[in-house]
Amino acid sequence: MVQPGVEQWAAGPWGTGQPAPGRALVVGVVGAGGGVGASTFAALLARTLARSTATVLVDLDRGGAGVDVLLGLEDADGARWPDLRGAGGDVPGADVLALLPRWDACAVLSADRTRPEPVDPAVRVDVLHALACTAGAVVLDLDRTDVVDGQAPLPACDAVVVVARRDLRCVAGTLALRPQLDASGAQVGLVLRGPAPGGLGAADVATTTGVDVWTSGPADRAVAARAERTGPAGRGPAHRAALVVARRLGVGRW
Repeated sequence: MVQPGVEQWAAGPWGTGQPAPGRALVVGVVGAGGGVGASTFAALLARTLARSTATVLVDLDRGGAGVDVLLGLEDADGARWPDLRGAGGDVPGADVLALLPRWDACAVLSADRTRPEPVDPAVRVDVLHALACTAGAVVLDLDRTDVVDGQAPLPACDAVVVVARRDLRCVAGTLALRPQLDASGAQVGLVLRGPAPGGLGAADVATTTGVDVWTSGPADRAVAARAERTGPAGRGPAHRAALVVARRLGVGRW
């Protein structure tokens, strides 16, 4: 069952791999399993895209403590999802953007660890639609369970990035995502991180899952350590992977 309102949000030339005129590029990021660094990659991709166009990182991971914690913004002023609970209907996207905290040039719409109550699905769709009509790019940090259950706004995504390790659990996790990813019509690519305990190569993962590998590289231990102090940053493998995906999406020139 698709989340209520997503059909309306996704109406028109969405899911074609290219943004419609006057509407942001929408990129979903989801992990093939737990602990693969999907939220970190979503943040790095959003910050990379923000160098070229107005970009919003949107936290849709119900199981997380809030992406603002990952970015070191938990004490920053600005609206979180619970503050927008009354923002249904025709929401001015510029007004929403003005309320959000910033991580460098990237606007961030996060969950709130102190107010974990769910956001009304209709309000969420209206806010996302407003942001997509105002910003140049919207990066969605997707909830894996929502993707599998058909509750994520995949029909509105031009591309979906699956972050995975080169192991059998992530291969199985990617296969579990495939039915909804295929139905969305979005471009789908794998970002592979870390070692391969069983010797799986990138080509093996692509062949088994049926999903193209957009980039593959080592685990970025430094970015995880920095995230504990000041938020993910630096120029290591994770940053380079974000650049590769940004180029693939045709945003910016690097």
